Amino acid sequence: MLRIAVPNKGSLSGPAADMLHEAGYQQRRESKELRIVDPENEVEFFYLRPRDIAIYVSSGRLDIGITGRDLLIDSGADAEEILPLGFARSTFRFAAKPGTADGIEDLKGKTVATSYEGIVDKHLTDRGIDASVVHLDGAVETAIELGVAEVIADVVETGTSLRNAGLEVFGEPIMKSEAIVIRRTGADAEEPKVQQFLRRLQGVLVARTYVMMDYDCRVEQLEKAVALTPGLESPTVSPLHNEGWVAVRAMVPAKEAQRIMDDLYAIGARAILTTAIHACRL
Repeated sequence: MLRIAVPNKGSLSGPAADMLHEAGYQQRRESKELRIVDPENEVEFFYLRPRDIAIYVSSGRLDIGITGRDLLIDSGADAEEILPLGFARSTFRFAAKPGTADGIEDLKGKTVATSYEGIVDKHLTDRGIDASVVHLDGAVETAIELGVAEVIADVVETGTSLRNAGLEVFGEPIMKSEAIVIRRTGADAEEPKVQQFLRRLQGVLVARTYVMMDYDCRVEQLEKAVALTPGLESPTVSPLHNEGWVAVRAMVPAKEAQRIMDDLYAIGARAILTTAIHACRL
């Protein structure tokens, strides 16, 4: 069986379980379950602390895992990213009291507090910045107030909590993170079960990103219509009973669907419909 690590809690857990369910895999019913077997799909899932998943996968005990890019890099584990999943996105930034620093060069000789020591150490070392890094578990904003550090490095979403603490972000982002699928570095990239798993997840990503659009249009307007809905390879075009009309079907980006419908209507297309895609293989 394919052995897969899944986050057992936190912001990664729920979306990961939802995606796996959409991909046709059984998921646990109780949060206390640490392991389940999906015999129909020949998969065994292990529910682990997100920070530990990269370590387990790098050891070879588990074949692949779902974790965050930030957690993979921070762990220093011998594992690699093989598929971004598009959820649990976050940005890591430096922050400090106004006037402390304008860019990474200003961190020389300073102390930086963070919950992600591995990421920050690597970021500073790669850029030749000699600064001290202090590891704290959570609530790193208080490190400056209590004099533990002059600068913090943390996840920034809206920046509200930093502003409330009298801090401001500066410099370029340290990194952008999201949920990813990982495997041990150097593992067989063509292993059939792994490839099947990745195809299923890619199918979910496409199904979430696209909708199917159907519409009728006059033959003389077909080229303009097709330019608006080129599809992946090309749209499907079928003649209608009424002479001079055709039916067109194509996949279009979901976020652009309303605009495309407006543009199609403007050139004379009618009976314009969109339907959700629940699964696909490209």
